[in-house]
Parts: sequence; structure tokens; C-alpha cells
Amino acid sequence: MDFDLSKTQKLLKQTARDFLARECKPERVRRLMESETAHDESLWQAIADQGWTGLIVPEESGGIGSGIVDLAAIMEEMGRACMPGPFLSNLFATALIRAAGSSEQQKRYLEPIASGSLKATVAILEESASWDLDSIRMRTSGQKLFVGDAQVAGLILCIARAGDDLAVVPVERRDAVIEPMRSMDATRKLYRVTFERIALDQALRGGGDAVRAAIDIATVALCAEMVGAMQWVLETTVAYAKTRQQFGRPIGSFQAVQHQCADMLLLTESARSATYYAAWALTERDPSAPHAVSIAKAYCSDAFREVGNRGIQVHGGIGFTWEHDLQLYYKRSKSSETLFGDPTFHRERIAALVVDESQRTEERVRERSAVAAQ
Repeated sequence: MDFDLSKTQKLLKQTARDFLARECKPERVRRLMESETAHDESLWQAIADQGWTGLIVPEESGGIGSGIVDLAAIMEEMGRACMPGPFLSNLFATALIRAAGSSEQQKRYLEPIASGSLKATVAILEESASWDLDSIRMRTSGQKLFVGDAQVAGLILCIARAGDDLAVVPVERRDAVIEPMRSMDATRKLYRVTFERIALDQALRGGGDAVRAAIDIATVALCAEMVGAMQWVLETTVAYAKTRQQFGRPIGSFQAVQHQCADMLLLTESARSATYYAAWALTERDPSAPHAVSIAKAYCSDAFREVGNRGIQVHGGIGFTWEHDLQLYYKRSKSSETLFGDPTFHRERIAALVVDESQRTEERVRERSAVAAQ
């Protein structure tokens, strides 16, 4: 296994950095976060022209058909730019349609998504706000909370209970009541969505397993975004430490500040390693992929928060001000920490996966022993 990006992936990553430096400057981020939807159609179309809306869409459905590592490379640069808007929500929906949709359903929805003409999101959380799929209770009507970018999405994939399994039901935006919800991160708008009645007979083919697979892909994408944001905070903090003077010399010459920056570097690089391994495991369909995804999410959530804390400590009072961009990334760290499950949720998931694997191993040993005894 090569632990570095390929030349093509490095070129893709650099292209994304150049594009976002040009099209998603901090001034534009601030302007969009103050709007009702944090969405700019011209920016969205520019992203679609890059092919990013169809990055994980199969070629037969009008996409590029790239792997999850390619996606992670682009998401890292989006995190570095603190890009606002519905890209992550749309990606989650794309992964879900890929996992749950029949060939006909994929063709119907993925082609317009890949072209950028259709934006989609997923309505999954309920009053418990738990990412445990067993907590989903809604059947044919009810409310979903914390639905990302519902106001700009033409298609909402509602996750509902259908007997003992889950159903993924496509609902057009006009068939739902959408109300804004307050959130810490203004670059990601959240909504309460009320469904008066959904048609379970129109559900996509896949159920709970498809939802879990899509969540894993979206989670790795979020981890990569967090890594990019951590890198920005690290670089900005180091640059500040080199120029800010105290007692006649740069504060970066003080050992206490150096320790803070060294810790930030360690956290960022460790998060990057965990994220790209998880992306590789998903791409290769490695059996350890669910473990790797949860390890990456638990670590990145904690690391991003700590990098933000240390960045603010080094900056001092200016790090708390509205004028400095550091506060945008700190708020993003808090919203990303809970999205797709917080660290506690994923540590519990890792424990459950380990127990299940251990039980399966014991069953195989008993079966082999029984065969040998015969």
C-alpha cells in the first residue's frame, strides 16, 4: 500500500486549492454565511463545472466515478477554505442514492446531481438527535431535525421506518414544510422539515445497510474537511507567532508557544493519516473500513477542537474577535464534532464492532472444532 497520494491526486488537490483560493475567498464566505441559505448559485455552478458534484457518481450516470481518496483530497481543500453551502449535504445524498437506488433510480437522480442542476439532502435525525439508526421512529409522517441545506435542495431523501428495516424515500422540496433552525456554524444552514405524508412504496431499493454505507462515505468526507481546516488554523497560527512581537522578539521564540504549535502539527498530521486510511479502506472495500471510519471521526473531532483551542490561545484576544477568520473555523469545529456522530458515539461503535467480530471468530472456531471432531 502506498501511503502517499498519487501524482494525479496531488494535481487534483492543487487544482482544488487554486480554484477555491480564487472563487471562495474569506470575504465571500462571510457574505454567504450572512445570507439565508449560505448558497451562491454561481459558485455552485463553478463547482459543478469542475466535475466535483459528480465526483463519486458512476460514469454511466454522468459522473466521474472517482474513489473516496480523490474525494478526500478535494474535501480537505474545501475545509481549508471553510467553504459554505450544500456540498456536503449533496454528497451525503449522492452516496445514499448510489448505495440504495436501482439502476433506473440512479439514472433518474444522479445525472442531474452530477450536472449540478439538482441539489439533494438527507433528512435522518429526529427528536433524539441520535445517529443510531435504531432510534429512527418516523413512518409515513413526522418531523426531521437538523436537516442540512433543505431550503436549497430540490430533493430530500427522508429516512423512515418500514417494518424492521429502514426506507429511503425521495421527497420533492415543495412536498415538505421547511423551517430554519439556529446553529453555531452559519456556513451550514440547518432546518426542521415536516413531512405530512411520504409514500413508502416510492422508496429506493436499499434499506438500513445502504444508509450506513452512505453515512460512512459522508463521514470520511467530513473528516477530510476537518483536516483541511486544521491545516489552515495551524498555518495561520504559526505565521502569527512569527510576526507578533512581545518583549522585543516574536512570540514564536518562546518555548510555550512552540509547544502549542508542535501539538497542533501532531494532531493535524495524525488526523490526516487516520482520514486517508479510512478513505483507502472504503475505496478498497476492506473489511476494516467501518472501524477505520469511526476511528477517523472520533480522532478528528477531538483533534479539530484542540487545534482550534490552541490556535486561539496563541492568537490571544484577537482570536475571539469577529474580524479575525479564526472564529469561523472554531465554530466549524464544533458543528463538525457532532455531525455524523460525536466521538463518544463512534467509540461505542468501535467497541460494538470489535465485540461482533470477536463473536464471529469464536463461532468459526467452534464450527471448525466440530468438523475436526467428526
